Amino acid sequence: MVTAASPPVFDGAAALRHVERLVALGPRPAGSEASARSRAYISAELKKVGIASEARPFRAETPQGTVGMANVVAVLKGRRPDVIMIAGHYDTKLFKDFRFVGANDGGSSAALLIELARRLAATPREYTYWVVWFDGEEALESWTERDSLYGSRHLAAELRRANRLPRAMLLVDMIGDRDLVIRRESASASWLTDIVWASAARLGYSAHFPSDTIPVEDDHVPFLRAGVPGALLIDFDYPPWHTAEDTVDKISARSLSVVGEVLLDALPAVEHYLSRSPAGVR
Repeated sequence: MVTAASPPVFDGAAALRHVERLVALGPRPAGSEASARSRAYISAELKKVGIASEARPFRAETPQGTVGMANVVAVLKGRRPDVIMIAGHYDTKLFKDFRFVGANDGGSSAALLIELARRLAATPREYTYWVVWFDGEEALESWTERDSLYGSRHLAAELRRANRLPRAMLLVDMIGDRDLVIRRESASASWLTDIVWASAARLGYSAHFPSDTIPVEDDHVPFLRAGVPGALLIDFDYPPWHTAEDTVDKISARSLSVVGEVLLDALPAVEHYLSRSPAGVR
């Protein structure tokens, strides 16, 4: 397994500032004006460091009718065309009876990916990386197979039709909690999860990455169903989840740093594993 020569650097304070700016936009459910401003913010921050991104619009059939949504994709080309996808969602759950700004649930993943893309763009890459911000992860009403995961379902189907599915996918969601505890997700690819947890142990973060498992349906599922090995990093033990209390004061720059550093440390080992394995390995 490939190990890093020195601990990776990830700017958790910068990621927290992104969370603050996204939360300042207010609720950001799919199809809203605030959602469009979120996309503009993500693209503008990437552009500052020379990373081109593309908003990929699509129409989603929802219980509330047809809703315009858009995934955001940044491509960081490597020496080979094989793709490793790193993704999260940027939308927030729609609530009509209270104001939900989703600092952790939507904000933390979107913010971490901005800083992760900046860090990856600064170094040479063997594999090509797609950094993806999914729209429509949240149900517009109640979570069902058809009312959820709109952006990831759309992109997985699109890439499958084009025979352009990634070799592997790492998904982050709700990773900013001050009391960070990320358990192994039971449907995730075991080899990929093993690599991430080994990196956490190597960096001294095992307390944040215990070995017990939980099942969580999230944006990795459409890719798992398409045959792509994927792993979800999520802290699902988060009391403010889907409440008005999911605010910036519940988020920690250190937690964002921990997750960013673990991912940066794990990626060389992911590349090494894939380079030694045939395409289609799960």
